[in-house]
Amino acid sequence: MNYLLSLGKTLDQPLLVSKFSKAVPLILTAGMLGYGLYDTYKAPDGKKNKTFIKNMCILGATAVSALISARGLKINGKKIISGLIDIKTPEQITAGNKRFLARFEKMLKESNNVDRGTKELFKNTEIKKFFEKMTQKPLSRKELSTLHDLVGGNNWGSKLLEKLLPDPENITSGKIFGEIKRLSVLGFIPVLGGIAGGVTGDVLTEKNWKNEFPNKVKEGFYQYFANIFLCNVGAGLALGAMEKMNIKSKAGRAAGMFAGILAVGVFGGSAIANYIGKKIINPLFDKPKNKLNQSDDLFSERKPEALDIGLHVDDLATVAVMSGLRWIEPALPVLYSISGYRAGIGYRNGEHC
Repeated sequence: MNYLLSLGKTLDQPLLVSKFSKAVPLILTAGMLGYGLYDTYKAPDGKKNKTFIKNMCILGATAVSALISARGLKINGKKIISGLIDIKTPEQITAGNKRFLARFEKMLKESNNVDRGTKELFKNTEIKKFFEKMTQKPLSRKELSTLHDLVGGNNWGSKLLEKLLPDPENITSGKIFGEIKRLSVLGFIPVLGGIAGGVTGDVLTEKNWKNEFPNKVKEGFYQYFANIFLCNVGAGLALGAMEKMNIKSKAGRAAGMFAGILAVGVFGGSAIANYIGKKIINPLFDKPKNKLNQSDDLFSERKPEALDIGLHVDDLATVAVMSGLRWIEPALPVLYSISGYRAGIGYRNGEHC
């Protein structure tokens, strides 16, 4: 097994993905709290209290909404909201691995359909040690590569590895737009949460808090439409085209999705979002006397910036998820929360809360 393949299989181990998913709430909370304190520290002395209150409202609402959208919500053990990311707990995975390996060992002993060579192979102490470890914690890249070399060439061994470490599944055309919808809703909720948190922070700190609301809606629309939704659409359209062309290569499909994201999301997203914003959203909030002063320049109000381009790192996650990889999916709430925060502060080029 080559290095890249073994690395991909290592990262995509169900147990490792599950442990990462379990750590995401702590990672997101610590990151947002740290940024909120840092941003408060940078604020002028007369604005530190306001900045702290606003940041805690925005970051708190964004984090909570992102986690609820991903993981769902239970109260007293009763499911109130279903999460959009379904990942088994580490306990469920280790218990499942134990049950399956026990059945496999029993089959080796009792079945007449298993050849003698296979039975002897699985008596190997090193192989037993690897499978025993998989019932407790993830394998390292080197261990997984070694295990694959030991049993991957055996018919029963390859089936066992496939069961414990499933290969990524190429999404079919029938599931593409379902994935677009799921990922788009997953990104929309933190943006909505950020706006709600921003409004709450303004109500607590500003007399004329209503004046701050339009920019939050405008930035929320920009963040969602340009940095999330259209990129998902671009990836989905490209994936649908490759499905029709019967392209099965994961590398080819990933490259095609990146091309779709660049065409529809990165290059076209800001322009489309600004156009809709100026023609539909701005008239809802701008006073009639201000409309005469509006520039016809499409980017006169919100220009793409380095951070906006940086936010497209979540498109790597989109490609990974649509390619059937699971290891990046738990990180989506963290990535989408950045857009939620920018919406909450009502960011317009150079402006801050």
